[in-house]
Amino acid sequence: QVQLVESGGGLVQAGASLRLSCAASGRTFSRHAMGWFRQAPGKEREFVATISRSGVTIYYAESVKGRFTISRDNPKNTVYLQMNSLKPEDTAVYYCAAASTAATSRGLYDYWGQGTQVTVSS
Repeated sequence: QVQLVESGGGLVQAGASLRLSCAASGRTFSRHAMGWFRQAPGKEREFVATISRSGVTIYYAESVKGRFTISRDNPKNTVYLQMNSLKPEDTAVYYCAAASTAATSRGLYDYWGQGTQVTVSS
Protein backbone atom coordinates (compact mmCIF):
# COMPACT_ATOMS: atom_id res chain seq x y z
CA GLN A 1 0.00 0.00 0.00
CA VAL A 2 1.26 3.46 -0.92
CA GLN A 3 -0.26 6.63 0.46
CA LEU A 4 0.33 9.84 -1.46
CA VAL A 5 -0.11 13.42 -0.25
CA GLU A 6 0.20 16.36 -2.63
CA SER A 7 1.05 19.92 -1.64
CA GLY A 8 2.13 23.19 -3.19
CA GLY A 9 -0.97 24.24 -5.09
CA GLY A 10 -2.36 27.74 -4.98
CA LEU A 11 -3.62 30.79 -6.83
CA VAL A 12 -1.14 32.51 -9.13
CA GLN A 13 -1.16 34.87 -12.07
CA ALA A 14 -0.42 33.82 -15.62
CA GLY A 15 3.30 33.52 -16.22
CA ALA A 16 4.11 32.59 -12.64
CA SER A 17 5.64 29.36 -11.34
CA LEU A 18 4.63 26.77 -8.79
CA ARG A 19 6.25 23.61 -7.53
CA LEU A 20 4.02 20.73 -6.50
CA SER A 21 5.27 18.03 -4.18
CA CYS A 22 3.93 14.55 -3.56
CA ALA A 23 5.11 12.72 -0.47
CA ALA A 24 4.74 8.96 -0.36
CA SER A 25 4.47 6.77 2.72
CA GLY A 26 6.15 3.42 3.15
CA ARG A 27 9.42 1.95 1.96
CA THR A 28 8.35 1.03 -1.56
CA PHE A 29 8.50 4.46 -3.20
CA SER A 30 11.57 3.63 -5.26
CA ARG A 31 9.78 0.57 -6.68
CA HIS A 32 7.07 2.71 -8.28
CA ALA A 33 6.98 4.90 -11.30
CA MET A 34 5.22 8.16 -10.52
CA GLY A 35 2.89 10.33 -12.50
CA TRP A 36 1.06 13.64 -12.36
CA PHE A 37 -2.44 14.05 -13.74
CA ARG A 38 -4.86 16.95 -13.66
CA GLN A 39 -8.59 17.44 -13.84
CA ALA A 40 -10.31 20.68 -14.72
CA PRO A 41 -14.02 21.23 -13.91
CA GLY A 42 -16.22 19.31 -16.31
CA LYS A 43 -13.30 17.56 -17.97
CA GLU A 44 -11.69 14.15 -17.85
CA ARG A 45 -8.61 13.60 -15.75
CA GLU A 46 -5.65 13.95 -18.09
CA PHE A 47 -2.04 12.91 -18.09
CA VAL A 48 0.58 15.56 -17.35
CA ALA A 49 3.91 13.83 -16.73
CA THR A 50 5.47 10.58 -15.58
CA ILE A 51 8.86 9.47 -14.33
CA SER A 52 10.28 5.96 -14.05
CA ARG A 53 11.53 4.39 -10.84
CA SER A 54 15.12 5.40 -11.54
CA GLY A 55 14.20 8.78 -12.99
CA VAL A 56 15.79 7.95 -16.33
CA THR A 57 12.56 7.73 -18.35
CA ILE A 58 10.28 10.77 -18.43
CA TYR A 59 7.26 11.61 -20.57
CA TYR A 60 5.22 14.81 -20.77
CA ALA A 61 1.91 15.78 -22.26
CA GLU A 62 2.40 18.02 -25.29
CA SER A 63 0.49 20.80 -23.58
CA VAL A 64 3.10 21.12 -20.81
CA LYS A 65 6.30 20.12 -22.61
CA GLY A 66 8.97 22.77 -22.15
CA ARG A 67 7.13 24.41 -19.23
CA PHE A 68 6.77 21.63 -16.64
CA THR A 69 9.49 19.43 -15.17
CA ILE A 70 8.92 16.24 -13.22
CA SER A 71 11.60 14.95 -10.85
CA ARG A 72 11.91 12.61 -7.90
CA ASP A 73 14.00 12.21 -4.78
CA ASN A 74 13.89 8.57 -3.79
CA PRO A 75 15.60 8.96 -0.37
CA LYS A 76 12.94 11.56 0.50
CA ASN A 77 10.05 9.51 -0.97
CA THR A 78 8.95 12.58 -2.91
CA VAL A 79 8.09 13.44 -6.50
CA TYR A 80 7.92 17.01 -7.74
CA LEU A 81 6.29 18.91 -10.55
CA GLN A 82 7.92 22.24 -11.34
CA MET A 83 5.47 24.34 -13.32
CA ASN A 84 6.73 27.45 -15.10
CA SER A 85 5.04 29.94 -17.41
CA LEU A 86 1.65 28.94 -16.08
CA LYS A 87 -1.42 29.62 -18.20
CA PRO A 88 -5.09 29.93 -17.24
CA GLU A 89 -5.72 26.64 -19.03
CA ASP A 90 -3.43 24.93 -16.51
CA THR A 91 -6.09 25.53 -13.86
CA ALA A 92 -7.10 22.15 -12.43
CA VAL A 93 -6.82 19.82 -9.49
CA TYR A 94 -3.45 18.09 -9.77
CA TYR A 95 -3.05 14.50 -8.64
CA CYS A 96 0.03 12.39 -8.18
CA ALA A 97 -0.17 8.65 -8.70
CA ALA A 98 2.00 5.54 -8.47
CA ALA A 99 2.32 2.72 -10.99
CA SER A 100 4.54 -0.25 -11.69
CA THR A 101 5.92 1.42 -14.81
CA ALA A 102 6.03 4.92 -16.29
CA ALA A 103 2.80 5.31 -18.20
CA THR A 104 0.56 7.93 -19.72
CA SER A 105 -2.68 6.01 -19.13
CA ARG A 106 -4.40 6.68 -15.83
CA GLY A 107 -5.76 3.12 -15.79
CA LEU A 108 -2.26 1.80 -15.13
CA TYR A 109 -1.88 3.69 -11.87
CA ASP A 110 -2.68 1.84 -8.68
CA TYR A 111 -2.43 4.56 -6.05
CA TRP A 112 -3.64 8.15 -6.07
CA GLY A 113 -3.33 11.18 -3.86
CA GLN A 114 -6.22 13.44 -2.88
CA GLY A 115 -5.18 16.26 -5.21
CA THR A 116 -4.10 19.87 -4.86
CA GLN A 117 -5.82 22.83 -6.53
CA VAL A 118 -3.89 25.02 -8.96
CA THR A 119 -5.63 28.16 -10.17
CA VAL A 120 -4.03 30.46 -12.72
CA SER A 121 -5.63 33.85 -13.24
CA SER A 122 -5.28 35.86 -16.45
